[in-house]
Amino acid sequence: MAKRYCYRDVLPFGAMVTMECINVGLNTLFKAATMRGMSYHVFVVYAYAVAAIVLLPMSLISQRSRVLPPLNFSILSKIGLLGLIGCSSQIMGYTGISFSSPTLSSAISNLVPAFTFLFAIMFRMEKVAFKSRTCQAKVLGTIVSIAGAFVVTLYKGPPIITVHSPSLSLHEPLKVINSVDRSWALGGLLLTAEYILVPLWYIVQVQIMKVYPDEVTVVFFYNLSVSIMSAVVGLFTEPNASAWKIRPDTALASILCSGIFGSFLNNTVHTWALRIKGAVYVAMFKPLSIAIAVAMGVMFLGDTLYLGSLIGATIISIGFYTVMWGKASEEMEEEVGVGNLQESPTAENVPLLQSYKNERAEKKMHGNV
Repeated sequence: MAKRYCYRDVLPFGAMVTMECINVGLNTLFKAATMRGMSYHVFVVYAYAVAAIVLLPMSLISQRSRVLPPLNFSILSKIGLLGLIGCSSQIMGYTGISFSSPTLSSAISNLVPAFTFLFAIMFRMEKVAFKSRTCQAKVLGTIVSIAGAFVVTLYKGPPIITVHSPSLSLHEPLKVINSVDRSWALGGLLLTAEYILVPLWYIVQVQIMKVYPDEVTVVFFYNLSVSIMSAVVGLFTEPNASAWKIRPDTALASILCSGIFGSFLNNTVHTWALRIKGAVYVAMFKPLSIAIAVAMGVMFLGDTLYLGSLIGATIISIGFYTVMWGKASEEMEEEVGVGNLQESPTAENVPLLQSYKNERAEKKMHGNV
């Protein structure tokens, strides 16, 4: 019992918290690399290629050690669709970060639970009864989260914390900050588009894991397809050959770390958690990244904390936890209903059966007398 609780509750929780910390760190490292001139299109190609290379031997071992259904055209086509969603999401996300900051990315990532709930309704994975209090909470929380995202995206506001780090002098910080000011709204819109695609990725991944429950193999083919698709896009967006040459500096460190800890480890853990706990559980950890991103952005990148980000993130968090409260209450009601159904035979049917047997025994005794 304790082992099952650890595997299904403690381990997924710890893994998801760790992945959020890693994701924010990878976004911060990516931002530092792009400030030195690295192309985000090239970055996506190389990072996912590194992950595919690392996963190749593990995928072969996993397929030989487990009894799995054959990889038919249907499963591969679903993985291809997953790769298309992931490729589009990553390109939009990294472009948005390069125009804005990891802090803004983490703030808007709070939209993922709300969008996951909306798509779950569309794909009939969630039941909707508007007279129910739990349903009203989920709908209200979704609307509040979307409103908060618009505040973060469209309202920057005055600076609250401004850090001037001497280590950023090599990156021309004033020029970068001015560029971020002009591109803040565009970066926010691109990041919002990314986090609309992420719930779709969750839903498609859940469907794949139902028919092919092998995380390593699925993530290998996913990373391979994203690397190929992004390479095709990169050939048009980055025709200059010099952009594809990676120097042994921050750019190389960002690619290797993102390939190993992001595209490989993060996608594998998320796929495993989706199979164990479902899409809504995975989505609920996104708000954690706000505090981590703000701290790392201020400490390592010299990011400025703006009032709009703080207000919008607060609104998003309120909406998110309203959705989660509604979801938790709904699951509790379902568990209580199932428990009552299971208890009813022992509480009512068994005594009735016993009384029926006693009555028959008494009649038999009187008959014999």
